Amino acid sequence: MHPAQPVFDPAHAMGLPTDSPLVLGPMLRYVGETSATVWAQTAEHSVVTVTAGDREWSAPTFRVREGHYALVVADGLPVGSDVEYQLRVDGRRVWPEPDSPYPHPRLRTLDHDRPTRLAFGSCRVSEPHDARANKKNGVDALRTLALALVRGDEEWPDLMAFLGDQVYADWTSDEMRDFIASKRDIDEDPGVEIKDYEEYAHLYWLAWSDPANRWLLSTLPSCMIFDDHDIRDDWNTSWTWHEQINRTRWWHDRLVGGLASYWVYQHIGNLAPDELAADEIYARVLEHAAARDAGPSGMRDQDELDLTDAVFDLVERVDRHPEVYRWSYRRDLGDCRLVVVDSRAARVLEPERRSMLDEQEQRWLDEQLTGDVDHLLIGTSLPFLLPPGLHDFEAIDEVTAQGAYGRPLAAVGEKIRQVVDLEHWAAFNDGFEAVFDMVMDVARGNRGRAPATVTFLSGDVHNSYVAHVTDAAARHGARSTIVQAVCSPIRNPMPMALRVLMSGMAKSLVKPMNAWARRSKRVPDPAYPWTVTHGPWYDNCFAELNVQGPDLVVVWRGGEVRGGDDENPALTTVAEVKIAGSR
Repeated sequence: MHPAQPVFDPAHAMGLPTDSPLVLGPMLRYVGETSATVWAQTAEHSVVTVTAGDREWSAPTFRVREGHYALVVADGLPVGSDVEYQLRVDGRRVWPEPDSPYPHPRLRTLDHDRPTRLAFGSCRVSEPHDARANKKNGVDALRTLALALVRGDEEWPDLMAFLGDQVYADWTSDEMRDFIASKRDIDEDPGVEIKDYEEYAHLYWLAWSDPANRWLLSTLPSCMIFDDHDIRDDWNTSWTWHEQINRTRWWHDRLVGGLASYWVYQHIGNLAPDELAADEIYARVLEHAAARDAGPSGMRDQDELDLTDAVFDLVERVDRHPEVYRWSYRRDLGDCRLVVVDSRAARVLEPERRSMLDEQEQRWLDEQLTGDVDHLLIGTSLPFLLPPGLHDFEAIDEVTAQGAYGRPLAAVGEKIRQVVDLEHWAAFNDGFEAVFDMVMDVARGNRGRAPATVTFLSGDVHNSYVAHVTDAAARHGARSTIVQAVCSPIRNPMPMALRVLMSGMAKSLVKPMNAWARRSKRVPDPAYPWTVTHGPWYDNCFAELNVQGPDLVVVWRGGEVRGGDDENPALTTVAEVKIAGSR
């Protein structure tokens, strides 16, 4: 027998302090040369206003399920400006909070003459920051960055790129489990995993409401892309996985709740103002706001726009036909172009035509990968270049699971693929080869002036490393240095036993897997070899990519508790690597 479950309270679902009109945020998201967007979640239908100097910009909230949200576009800002801002909800100042110990949040627009400083990382669990949680999960590198910026111990990045697993829908904290148990029976599937949109809303609140991290996200621009744990481990690994998960009774609610909440909490903040206007769903928000502003005074109190049906209809369509919507996006940073690629939802899973990217996604990416920029950065949650032995292992497993060695071994290959997470770019060889060819075309200077570097930025694998495409690429005409830089995790360390196993596999698999791949006509042999030159490192960390002319310097930074002060970790340097670009 289980005790009767309490009546579900939407305010409780959002983690809402009952006396505050602001539930979560503000979060500084897109920033360009002359505009910025600020995201916020409020307790009820309201008007959210950003003020900076003598300027102000407002947006009415829109609704999805029981949540109220606004994305305020602050435009007409000077290039390279750096100005304090405040957030008001229905005229009441809610940010910065009274007596806040943190510096005033600021809007910092891009100056394309300033060398880019980009932070990135992935994989962060939503846990407390006390001694018990730090012992279990390690120090939160993101929170360590926030405290270092408060103290003035660190230079400000221009942008923080979160490359997957911003939240974990399948590995929930004690706080999240308590909330789930307050609204449903956890003995029924999916148990203590996230079930629906309301639970996702609370999960995001836990992820982003710590005071230091909340302050950081209010003043450091960020962009994001999902990976599997934002929805579920191994999401879209294979057609077999897809069929198996769709037989469960709970998966549909999880998937649509996860994608709908991703659109609200992560995706729209990635988009520039002109992209928001072109978005099929967000255009309704702008039309509603314009009608409110253009109408008589009474129109200003009109009903809140309810986007629930529109957003859920969109993600239902995306589930059936991924090509109907694009989650990928591009950011121009002056000396760099950052192209962030969806390597989860855009997959083609049919066995006869497996690819990491569908035709529309691949065509879009092809259009973005051009030269005439100093450094081309490609963000993909999954490492494009794995350690060579692991790459060959995944490639061998793919052809095995597809039946190259007979049906009995195909079943074994599929089982191994799911158990060991063999679902990176190497396991979708057609997409891997297509993207590599695009990159080589850029590096040869066939799409404009060749960049000094073409760098893949990735996470996912719970270790960090650098891989270089070897000099053989130059023999194929490449003028650019081609590199893979991985930073993972921000906070979710790999267990020690698994570290030893993975390190051993990465080294011991190189020769036997390479020999198998070379001798088998069924296993594709990469046209442009690469090698891991630095790492792996297993620390919780974020990475800083600093442009220095034609070169890049990447520094992995972590956190360390000193003197038993778990609440105030010190910033440490895990590793530093200089990547020499072509000159």
